Amino acid sequence: MKRHAALGMIAAALAATPVWSETAPTAVNYEEGAIAESLSGTPGDPASGAKIMTTNALGNCVACHAIAAMPEVPFQGDIGPALDGAADRWTEAQLRGIVANAKMTFDGTFMPAFYKTEGFVRPGNAYTGKAPEGDLPPILNAQQIEDVVAYLMTLKE
Repeated sequence: MKRHAALGMIAAALAATPVWSETAPTAVNYEEGAIAESLSGTPGDPASGAKIMTTNALGNCVACHAIAAMPEVPFQGDIGPALDGAADRWTEAQLRGIVANAKMTFDGTFMPAFYKTEGFVRPGNAYTGKAPEGDLPPILNAQQIEDVVAYLMTLKE
């Protein structure tokens, strides 16, 4: 009897808990390059965003962008715009769109799409025969995008 009561309480708690599933890269709704809704449904963590932006195997944003708020990071790039004041220049939705796929905002940019899984040009087959088949995973997952955006929102003039 106690077991049934406990299971009933667990079921009630689960039913009351909202379930949020992350937006798949192919289901993202861009409005003039911006993404209004969170991709993960969970607020971003600025500290995690800073780590993603400075980690080679993740976003590595500092390879192209300078960020004065990160003086401890050596060899910052200068081929992309400096990110100082990013939160003053763009809204959160615009930043989310730029990080997810900058090509939706800036036609012809060389910034990679960090949340894209299809539509890539794959010259590897013509040259090596080793281009991957099918959809590729995104460079960053939905929560990582939210974390980077949360950090960028701290960069004010």
